[in-house]
Amino acid sequence: MLNKYFRVIVGFMVLLTVFLTYYVSINWLWFGVFIGINMIQSAFTKWCLLETILMKLGIKK
Repeated sequence: MLNKYFRVIVGFMVLLTVFLTYYVSINWLWFGVFIGINMIQSAFTKWCLLETILMKLGIKK
């Protein structure tokens, strides 16, 4: 269940980045860069802030 929520939230954040970059400012691309770097570091460290937040909200692994 956690994986499902994780994928929906990250997908929404990526689409939001594209929307904000196109309609607001090119600087919103940095948000997308942050998302990508966070996903890469979580692959190596096995820790992700979003996963921790979702688990504290009561989403079961």
